[in-house]
Amino acid sequence: MIHFKNVTKVYPPNTHALRDVDFHVAPGEFVSIVGQSGTGKTTLIKVLIAEERPTKGRIIVGGWDITNIPARHVPILRRQIGVVFQDYKLLPRKTVEENVAFALQVAGEPMEKINKIVPQVLKIVGLEEKHERFPDQLSGGEQQRVSIARALSHRPKILVADEPTGNLDAINTREIIDLLMKINELGTTILLVSHNREVVNALKKRVVTIDNGQIVADQERGKYIL
Repeated sequence: MIHFKNVTKVYPPNTHALRDVDFHVAPGEFVSIVGQSGTGKTTLIKVLIAEERPTKGRIIVGGWDITNIPARHVPILRRQIGVVFQDYKLLPRKTVEENVAFALQVAGEPMEKINKIVPQVLKIVGLEEKHERFPDQLSGGEQQRVSIARALSHRPKILVADEPTGNLDAINTREIIDLLMKINELGTTILLVSHNREVVNALKKRVVTIDNGQIVADQERGKYIL
């Protein structure tokens, strides 16, 4: 599903954010990416979604070499890789339903399809009864659920969750992780970027540890070792 082949990313004048990163993620895997701040986790995500281009190496997603992907094809890639951020990035003047629908509207999807998909993804995240509420009427955990629903709206094969529980308390954190597990069980490949040692250790899933831009550990049933 995802294959990094000796990927290096250098920022001027000579900052190595990634150094010969080589790893493979199989379809349906749940992988935690861990490491201290500034070790390359964010850069890894940026090159995966083509927000940045690698300086060296190759990146393959679902058999598609995206290393030098043309700008016109980036939106197609982004529909295959859903991304959830720490800070939700919801539109405050749109309802839950409208926030999710907007992601499909900007992609040019017809209203008939949008009206079908939105209730489906809201049901997956457990917010079908709050579809008319605005973000400021929701808890932090509920806002993150909207963000996840939006990321799922294109039926992505891969969901990248970048510190999705960073702003949440323990109860909401557990609920979001349980939701990601449910989505994974439905067949979506999950990449979880997290600083949360308890979350990573409780998952008992594969853990890839990055330090100084390099993969220093890759454990099939791992723990947060830093």
